[in-house]
Amino acid sequence: MKERLARLKAVRKLIKTYRIESQETLLGYLQKEGFLVTQATLSRDLKLLKVGKISDGHNNYVYSLPGDDERQETERTYIHDFLRGYISIEWSSNLVVIKTYSGHSDSVALAVDNLGLDDVLGTFSGRDNAVLVVLREGFSGEDFMNRMKESIPELED
Repeated sequence: MKERLARLKAVRKLIKTYRIESQETLLGYLQKEGFLVTQATLSRDLKLLKVGKISDGHNNYVYSLPGDDERQETERTYIHDFLRGYISIEWSSNLVVIKTYSGHSDSVALAVDNLGLDDVLGTFSGRDNAVLVVLREGFSGEDFMNRMKESIPELED
């Protein structure tokens, strides 16, 4: 029973960590983690965990845990809010100023907070049209921009 619980935990972790398109791929990752299971056992595990497949947006389907598609939809909403509201991004050292259209500073700050970037210590929404982003020690505005572009490929310089 212990091994089964550990295996189920590993399956969840692997699905969250990697883009897995097939049971064969998942079996390979499980082997690397030290779990030797048959395809039939893995199939039962996936059913028990209520794992499904969702489109990755590139004509492929990947395994997804229940609730993952809701998280992706929420993230898309934050990205949409950010893109709709920001005008420009400038920085100095570990301080970043995001200029926004009037009335959009709260939604842009919330979007940055909810993207879960490790380098962000916190955000402060200005009165109406600016957001101050304070970065953690050791991170620069350039690091922040690179991470933002990873999260939001549509982001322009």
